[in-house]
Amino acid sequence: MKPIRYTIVPKQPAAHLFEVSVTVAAPHPDGQRFMLPVWIPGSYMVREFERNIVTLRAFNDAGRKVRIDKTDKHTWQAAPVKGALTLRYEVYAWDMSVRAAHLDDTIGFFNGTSVFLAALGHEAAQCVVDIRKPDGSAYRDWRVATALPEARGTKRYGFGEYQAQNYDELVDHPVTLGEFELATFKAHGVPHDIVIAGRVIGLDMPRLAADLKRICEAQIALFEPRSKKAPVDRYVFMTQAVSDGYGGLEHRASTALICNRTDLPVTGREEMTDGYRTYLGLCSHEYFHTWNVKRIKPAAFAPYDLTRENYTTLLWLFEGFTSYYDDLILVRSGVIGEDDYLTMVGKTIGSVLRGSGRLKQSVAESSYDTWVKYYRQDENASNAIVSYYTKGSLVALAFDLTIRAQTGHRRSLDDVMRLLWQRYGRDFYRGKPVGIEEGDVEALFAEATGADLADIFANGVHGTRDLPLAELLAPAGIELVPDAGKNGKPSLGARMRGGAECALAAVFDGGAAQKAGLSAGDVLVALDGLRVTGANLDALLGRYVPGAKVEVHAFRRDELRVAQLKLDEPEVLRYKLTVQGGEAQDGKSAGKPGKAGKADKSVKSAAKSAGKSAGKSGGKSGGKSGGKSAGGRGESAAARGWRGRWLGN
Repeated sequence: MKPIRYTIVPKQPAAHLFEVSVTVAAPHPDGQRFMLPVWIPGSYMVREFERNIVTLRAFNDAGRKVRIDKTDKHTWQAAPVKGALTLRYEVYAWDMSVRAAHLDDTIGFFNGTSVFLAALGHEAAQCVVDIRKPDGSAYRDWRVATALPEARGTKRYGFGEYQAQNYDELVDHPVTLGEFELATFKAHGVPHDIVIAGRVIGLDMPRLAADLKRICEAQIALFEPRSKKAPVDRYVFMTQAVSDGYGGLEHRASTALICNRTDLPVTGREEMTDGYRTYLGLCSHEYFHTWNVKRIKPAAFAPYDLTRENYTTLLWLFEGFTSYYDDLILVRSGVIGEDDYLTMVGKTIGSVLRGSGRLKQSVAESSYDTWVKYYRQDENASNAIVSYYTKGSLVALAFDLTIRAQTGHRRSLDDVMRLLWQRYGRDFYRGKPVGIEEGDVEALFAEATGADLADIFANGVHGTRDLPLAELLAPAGIELVPDAGKNGKPSLGARMRGGAECALAAVFDGGAAQKAGLSAGDVLVALDGLRVTGANLDALLGRYVPGAKVEVHAFRRDELRVAQLKLDEPEVLRYKLTVQGGEAQDGKSAGKPGKAGKADKSVKSAAKSAGKSAGKSGGKSGGKSGGKSAGGRGESAAARGWRGRWLGN
């Protein structure tokens, strides 16, 4: 089968237009069909990329026009031709995200799913793409960053031809064009590039390279503890630094990231800022996906069907477990300390426990419904859904702690990930593209660990009960304590939109606002006859005590409403992971404000059921603690050793 040849040119950067062509040497005799994907793997929402195709024409090998018709929203069919067939089309690229394509006179970026039409019937053919530089002296210093292998004659970071074994590989390698900062490090012998596009003053690239090296080597060693063999020959971290942004998308040998430029490390400043820690967690998350979801896949993704939604109930395993390991790897690699890690776990627990959607939707259901719910959230989301990312990470935590407790640390969740890798991931791109069936997951966990995990599967994965985290953390000497804060103000039972107006973004089940008949979108204008704005709401609420009755004036659209509202208890601001005998680690929470008593009851209730899933905490404890210890005087050696095996493994 002859290669499918593509050309892409940043033709009009000021107009945000790429010019793309695709040539099929042996088109189908009944008329070649072409398709543009409607979604990009890793972002589970139909995004209709074909809407950005501005013009499209077809030509035979003599340069004469060939009729081409659109047969559905993302598919075209050309008239039969003798010889080669070429399509030329323009793609509008003005999406500054990691999911699509962007082009202006400072930077170019694209994912193949947004710009490369698939020649149907030729998806298995080799693909060659010629990436060309835009015309003009203003672009003389532009370079190319991608993990796509260079074709003969093309230099690394240069414009020219790149190649892929098939269409799936072609569209799984994003490309950055422009001027960018570049650094390279080796993780267990494999080169890793760091590409930072966008203006960043005082960027400490050596520190970033050193930190990422530790993260990458820890992950490689987790999956291949003996050989330390990475799953790729080369990897690229591509980051677009902007004034306000956050996100990442995984690919088989690279990741596309976007972050606030102030999150990146500054030369001469050694402190670990919240922004930099968050950025490293994002890098760790996307790098972990190199194994978990890019090679270890659910059967529904092997292969992807890019023309429609691909349903699976397993995103809690592929996204949630990745969310668990992203921060865990930071502490295991020594990039952050134990105290920072416990703070991050506290934030996650807080965000999950404060949303009533967790009591209505399981993480398995959330995984299946991601196409219509998680990626299409509305004002009622916190009351209706649970995140398979955040709760999925807590499910992973519960599995890990339970396995360790039952086996005396002889087994852990690491063993599950390694068995998944050996059975499904290691040879995925070596002729054995098989994904795990949904019905085989529980048996694989049992095979890998020998632990009884039935309760967590029943209640944590397929059910909606709160996880018994308080009891599971106890052997590590950690107490989970909800905290409303010392100066908590009474709560409206709602989340505000922000800005000058005092508008409700969401109201929460059973909260004061809902009971008073207020709804998302309502704009509060007065409390007890005093004008209220986004700027003075907290100050006004601080004048009341919980349970106080307040007369609220609010506009719903253009109609003034009057409601009598009874203020709730202060919202639970944080959850503390307290190392017994040491310091408390605070985690600010986000999401639904709830009553402090209710939150405390939730944690304690969950703790009572822990015995069913935790089993006995037998076996010897020991080992070194990863990162800075949060322990203190009075802490038992057993608890400190238990925590060290968990966080330092």
